Amino acid sequence: MTHGNGAPAAPPRSTLVVTAHAGDFVWRAGGAIALAASRGEKVTIACLTFGERGESARAWREGKSLEEVKAVRREEAEKAAAVLGAEVRFFDAGDYPLLATAELTDGLVALYRETQPDIVLTHPTEDPYNGDHPAANRMALQARILAQAIGYPGEGDIIGAPPVFYFEPHQPEMSGFKPEVLLDITEVWETKRKAMECLGAQQHLWDYYTDLAARRGAQLKRNAGPNLGLAHRTMAEAYMRPYPQIAKELA
Repeated sequence: MTHGNGAPAAPPRSTLVVTAHAGDFVWRAGGAIALAASRGEKVTIACLTFGERGESARAWREGKSLEEVKAVRREEAEKAAAVLGAEVRFFDAGDYPLLATAELTDGLVALYRETQPDIVLTHPTEDPYNGDHPAANRMALQARILAQAIGYPGEGDIIGAPPVFYFEPHQPEMSGFKPEVLLDITEVWETKRKAMECLGAQQHLWDYYTDLAARRGAQLKRNAGPNLGLAHRTMAEAYMRPYPQIAKELA
C-alpha cells in the first residue's frame, strides 16, 4: 500500500495488552482497546492464563472440570475480544499462581517483536489481593526490555521502547494506583459494555465496572476544562505511566 506520492503507507499503530487472566483486558482496558480498533489500529491481547483456577468460581460450582473451565473462559474472552475489535493470544501458563518460565518469556518476547507495539497496556506493580497481576506486570516489562536487545535470541526485528500504561486494578486504593491519565471512552462505552457482558463467569463485575467508568468520567470532566464539548455522561478509564512521557510541547 502506498500514498499518492508513491511513498509506502505507514503501518497502522499497534497496541499490545498483556494481562494475567482471560477477563482482565475487558474490565480494565476495554475502552482503550475499542477506541484503538475504531481508528483502524491493530490491537493484540496476550492472555497469560485463562483465570481458570482463581477467577471462575461460578463454573467450578457448576461442577465443570479444569479443561471445561478453560474452554468456557477461552470462549468468553474470544467473544469479548471480537466485540472490541482485537485479536487475543492465549499462553495457558496456569494461574493461582502465575509463574515466570523461560518458555513464557520467550513467547512474550516473540509477540513483542511480531507486533512491534506503539504502546503497551498491562497491570500495575501492586495488587495485594491477586499475585498473578503483579507477576504479569513483571513479565510484560521484562519481555519489553528483552525484545529491545539485539543479542536476545529469537525471530523478528528488535523493538524500540514503547510507552507503557498501567490500567486500573480492582482495588485501586490498596494497590498504590493513582489516576495519571484519564481516557475518554464515551464513544465506545456501549461496545465495552457489550464485551463485558460476554464474561458470564464474572457477571458480578458488570455493574461495578460500569459505575467505575462513570466515576472516572466525572473526574475527567473536572480536569478537562470547560469548553471541550464533553458528553453529559462521560465515561472514562484511568491509567498510570511508569516511564516519562516524551513530548515536544506540554499538553
